[in-house]
Amino acid sequence: MAVVTLFELEFMQRALIAGLLTGLSAPAIGTYLVQRRLSLMGDGIGHIAITGVALGLLTGTAPVLTAIIVAIAGATAIELVRARGKASGDVALALLFYGGIAGGVLLIGLAGQGAATLNTYLFGSLTTVSPTDLYVVVGLAVAVLVVAIGLGPQLFAVCQDEEFARTTGLRVQLLNLLIAVMAAVTVTVAMRTVGLLLVSALMVVPVATAQQVTRSFRSTFVTACAIGVTACLAGIITSYHADVAPGATIVVLALAGFVVAATAGALIRRRQGRVAPLPDEEPEVGVPEPAPHVVSTAHQHAHDQKCGHPAVEHGDHVDYVHDGHLHAAHGDHWDEH
Repeated sequence: MAVVTLFELEFMQRALIAGLLTGLSAPAIGTYLVQRRLSLMGDGIGHIAITGVALGLLTGTAPVLTAIIVAIAGATAIELVRARGKASGDVALALLFYGGIAGGVLLIGLAGQGAATLNTYLFGSLTTVSPTDLYVVVGLAVAVLVVAIGLGPQLFAVCQDEEFARTTGLRVQLLNLLIAVMAAVTVTVAMRTVGLLLVSALMVVPVATAQQVTRSFRSTFVTACAIGVTACLAGIITSYHADVAPGATIVVLALAGFVVAATAGALIRRRQGRVAPLPDEEPEVGVPEPAPHVVSTAHQHAHDQKCGHPAVEHGDHVDYVHDGHLHAAHGDHWDEH
């Protein structure tokens, strides 16, 4: 009866739908970020989205919308800085970290809001998912999934090897910007369920878990999304019963899945590494064994220019091919090789 009551609650219905979409979209874009070795990019965008939330609270507008705008602007700026070589990837992310959190704290203070209001965005809150927030989450998550799946081959090519992608005619910088924008959108999608500080974990941990048991990029993509959905839904239900933060619960369950997958993957690889010795090869039926090679100690034929055998000149001597053997004629004598 408790389970039925749980799913009858309207805020839980909204939270579960938001969690389902978050579990799909976060690992979907996270797969490309991990492939590009930018696993912490989601964390940096999450920090700068705090500034967007604070800006919304300061101006009295919807924090989700301002967070989207600020996050997209920050992700775009940092991608342009990285692409033009003015700062390396880790330095660019550091700029996001420090600037985002500092701007958010400053604006929150100016807005006169307390830490409790900010915590609902930093760590997620089930009861604060409003119908308007749900509509925004659904629209953004669907857009992220359509782009991540529809442009999968192009995005994979850019993440795997930018130079190769450029030679094939792909617009590398545009696709890189698209990945950054999708990451920013995904952060705001997960803001209500996982929280801004933990959204990066939901982008990376399911992907790392899937890599333990998969071989190809496509299977990793699908498995990571399945793991993300499972962790989100289980974490939301568990956090409701245990009365704890949903974001932390989701991440802990995702990390537990990684431990299980890493252990299973190690056992599978160890078992596959035990290769049995190959048996002695048997000759094929109907195929005669080749005759053993016998070195001749005498030769009754003298090789010269008139013998009719193919001759190959090598400076001071001439080689003749006879009966499958190479003979070298040096003046009036010959050698067999």
